[in-house]
Amino acid sequence: MAISLRVKEEEAALIKDYARLNGQSVSEFIRSTVMERIEDEIDIKLYKEAMEEYRKDPVTYTHEEMKKRLGIDEEDL
Repeated sequence: MAISLRVKEEEAALIKDYARLNGQSVSEFIRSTVMERIEDEIDIKLYKEAMEEYRKDPVTYTHEEMKKRLGIDEEDL
């Protein structure tokens, strides 16, 4: 799928220069930047949901406690 993007000439020059300096094509740079932004926003959303859940029930378990609760032995890892 092709997506076009309208930017000012100065912005286009900056994007091209930045991509080139990082060894990427403009398409690669824009694609990776957009995907990173989406992933960051998803991570923030999940973090906020997890913190909200934790505040409602602030019970925590150590790594060892969770392995025991899940029936995981060191050999399984």
